[in-house]
Amino acid sequence: MTHAQPDPGGPTAGTTLARTPPHDLHARVAAELSGAARAWLDQALAEATAHPGTHGPISVWELRLAEAGRRCGAVHADAARVLILHAARADPAALRRVYTQGTAAERRAVLHALSHLVPGPEALPLVEDALRTNDTRLLAAAVGPYAARHLDAHSWRHAVLKCLFTGVPVDEVADLEDRARADRELARMLGDYAAERTAAGRPVPADLHRVLALTESVPQTPSHGPDVPHGKES
Repeated sequence: MTHAQPDPGGPTAGTTLARTPPHDLHARVAAELSGAARAWLDQALAEATAHPGTHGPISVWELRLAEAGRRCGAVHADAARVLILHAARADPAALRRVYTQGTAAERRAVLHALSHLVPGPEALPLVEDALRTNDTRLLAAAVGPYAARHLDAHSWRHAVLKCLFTGVPVDEVADLEDRARADRELARMLGDYAAERTAAGRPVPADLHRVLALTESVPQTPSHGPDVPHGKES
């Protein structure tokens, strides 16, 4: 089984990037970067702000995404890329291009940035693609707030199971408590998975019991209406 690969400490861990407002993220990263790295990031953000969107075969800000690891270091590279995407006001088409043509690190940044940049479900294909991989850092980025808002119930349940199967901590799953609450179908799927593990002589992940407990809780308020993608199914 592929186990989760913990990110280095700092603001790039897990889905923190997707849950942190860009202004706050910038302040945190800038405070921790060296002088040269901070100057590079400021210049990259200024370029992206001055020339947003796409221009020609590749935009200047897209080149900066590739430089972020070398300029800002591994700990802060993902955050720098998210900030550049936000400054460039990358639309779904630009995000799709970066995702499909970029490295795994650039794909993570796109997934983290979705909740900041795309209000609707247009970018769901990128999330769905990431959920088909076994790259645990990509999976962790895929189950952030954007997925919580837009994945339908069936796809979201399978995303939770994928996290359990690959060892991605369920703490990475945005809005887990809200979406899992009183979800009988998720409870059934978890029970089946636990039974399979037990029958094979394998341990049941501790996170599975935690999610299962959430499915047994009773909603405190009426659940979302039927037009909301993550409404519970009967």
